[in-house]
Amino acid sequence: MVEEGKFFREAMLKSGNVMHMPDIRDKMPKRSFLPSLIVSKLPFSVSKLSELQKIFNAGNGSSMKGILVDSLSECERAPSPGEMKRCVASIEDMIDFSTAVLGRNVTVRTTENVQGYNGNIMIGQVKGIKGGDVTKSVSCHQSLFPSLFYYCHSVPKVRVYEADILEPKSEVKVNHGVAICHLDTSSWSPGHGSFIALGSGPGKIEVCHWIFENDMIWTLVD
Repeated sequence: MVEEGKFFREAMLKSGNVMHMPDIRDKMPKRSFLPSLIVSKLPFSVSKLSELQKIFNAGNGSSMKGILVDSLSECERAPSPGEMKRCVASIEDMIDFSTAVLGRNVTVRTTENVQGYNGNIMIGQVKGIKGGDVTKSVSCHQSLFPSLFYYCHSVPKVRVYEADILEPKSEVKVNHGVAICHLDTSSWSPGHGSFIALGSGPGKIEVCHWIFENDMIWTLVD
């Protein structure tokens, strides 16, 4: 089962439209970034797993070892067509990657709070970043790791939107959401949750989703 509202079509981001908001709350344990000097000395690689296990006191057979393997394997996965990706364990690394992809004139956005989650919301005023044109962006999603750790990637052919989120009955603004729409889904797996939820397949539709709590998206300054 795919959670209701996790994926939606671009046409749903229209003022006055009522839609379901998924649970956008951050479920990860509270962690902090490591200082970049420490990060630069850590062996972030599956091939150096035994070294990392010692550093993070993760014994063989422990859940911590499994967490390290899962996160590092995703970091080392070959990029999909047109994707640029990097795992970052410091804010400096995140900024370096984002500016390497986008240039220096960047800004970062995220959904303002979690109000409206697990219920119906009304879309208020909608603004397309870069005028709603296809744009470059870098999305950063948290990964489970002993310290704060993000999987950042840039994929081609996206549009990014900001939208006021209203309580449907009173039409009072409760949140300000950020959403990304992937226009080219041709390389996605046919079993991807978005196609199950929306009843389609790779390359046939665009797919949008909200930026969840404590995830973020970097774009060029508007």
